Amino acid sequence: MKDGKVRRAPAPRRIALAAAVLGLVAGVTAAGRPEAGTGGGAAREGAPAAGCALRQQQPHKDTLGNVFTFDLYCDNLASDMYGRAAYDAPVTGRLKLSPSWFACWTQGDAPPGESKIWYYTQGDEVASRPTLKGWGLVPARVVESQKHPFPGLPRCSWY
Repeated sequence: MKDGKVRRAPAPRRIALAAAVLGLVAGVTAAGRPEAGTGGGAAREGAPAAGCALRQQQPHKDTLGNVFTFDLYCDNLASDMYGRAAYDAPVTGRLKLSPSWFACWTQGDAPPGESKIWYYTQGDEVASRPTLKGWGLVPARVVESQKHPFPGLPRCSWY
C-alpha cells in the first residue's frame, strides 16, 4: 500500500475466503457437514476436546439390530473401518468426511505405544461386506479426542 491503493486478492481467493467465513458463521465445515457442537447438542462440561460432543436423541441402528440412542460427534481423520477391532480384520467401509459420529467403543489390537481403544460407527463409503452397510470400527488415533475412550460414551455391549 505504498502508493495508497488498496490491493485486493484475486476474485477466486475472495470468493473462497467469503465462503469459508460464511461457513464458520453458519457452523458448517468445508464438506458441508455441521461442525461439532453446532446444532448437535451442547458439549459436556469438562469435555476432553473442543471438537467432540456427546449428543442426545441421535438414534442409530446397525445391521446387527443394535440400537444406539446417542453418539459422540467428533472431528476425525479419514480411515478404513474394520469388521472387528483388529488391523487384520476385513475392511467394511471408509470414513472420508469429518466430523463423524461414533456409537460406542471397545478394546482391540494396537501397535506398541498406541491406544487399544476402537470406536464403532457407520462409514461414509461401503468397502466390503455390503450387508454390513459400512458399519465397523476405527482405531482411537482416528478420533480427534484427547482422551480415549471418550468420557460418557458407552462400551459396545457385544464385546
